[in-house]
Amino acid sequence: MNRRYFWVLLSFLAITLNSVFAQQDAQYTQYMFNTLSVNPAYAGSRGQLSFAGLYRSQWVGLEGAPETFTVNLHSPIRNSRLGYGISIVNDNIGDGVVQETYLDAVLSYTIDVSLDAKLSFGLKAGGNMLSLDFNGLRNFDQEVVSQENIDNQFSPNFGLGVYYHTDRFYAGLSAPNILETEFFDNSAGDSNSVNFLATERINFYFITGYVFDLNSQLKFKPALLTKAVGGAPLQVDMSANFLFADRFSFGAAYRWDAAVSALAGFQITDQIMLGLAYDRETTELGGTQFNDGSFEVFLRLELLKAFQRTVSPRFF
Repeated sequence: MNRRYFWVLLSFLAITLNSVFAQQDAQYTQYMFNTLSVNPAYAGSRGQLSFAGLYRSQWVGLEGAPETFTVNLHSPIRNSRLGYGISIVNDNIGDGVVQETYLDAVLSYTIDVSLDAKLSFGLKAGGNMLSLDFNGLRNFDQEVVSQENIDNQFSPNFGLGVYYHTDRFYAGLSAPNILETEFFDNSAGDSNSVNFLATERINFYFITGYVFDLNSQLKFKPALLTKAVGGAPLQVDMSANFLFADRFSFGAAYRWDAAVSALAGFQITDQIMLGLAYDRETTELGGTQFNDGSFEVFLRLELLKAFQRTVSPRFF
């Protein structure tokens, strides 16, 4: 089986699922630094205007494999309990065959639980635009596809989240997209032949982590992300990261029954952080010659010093 045929098989299966299967949100290995993408209550929690960008390339070397790009910007509102932000997520599968973009505005409200603990409630509203080029499938092995192309089909949505954190601990629960949307109605006006190829289901996230001081120069942070969606297996991501001299981080992660990962990050300045991650599949796909693993690049910029600065030992 060559790479081209393997890509055709994966892509065709991915976009022709019927309604009993669920469509999952994008996954991230560096989820601990990309929290706003999955929980709107995180907005403003860093205490200053913060920008984060993440690029993920899935299954490198496999033609048409998924790519994900996220951008988010958030900040507290001075002299208030409110935070605000924007979040953009773009998924690309099959070199443009499937393009899905989420664009959301985010608002959070924070209360003081104790002297060093805060509890935030978040709301996001926006939607996603979906494009599907069935002509792209026709270019491979003369696939016969009768569907009309989908061009920027917009579906509104909203999400909710709650986020608790201190200087050392955090935990959050969220559902970024509440409305369930069904795509690709093939009924052509016949109510007895309705066929939905994909269903956007609610993804529930639970995220948590804690920072331990091992000595004056070294900190240790285990973290967990659990994602649940009806019609798909439970996803559990566990990671263990070390932070040396408040500058260099390194660690490993395991995605349950899916992948192992290596992570590294560098706090270049107080305002700039760069992160890298590499995944290797533990599934049958990972043992084939068709891909060289997955990688992520993450960049965070703290844009205004005037806000109250997030202090060590928080590296989340």
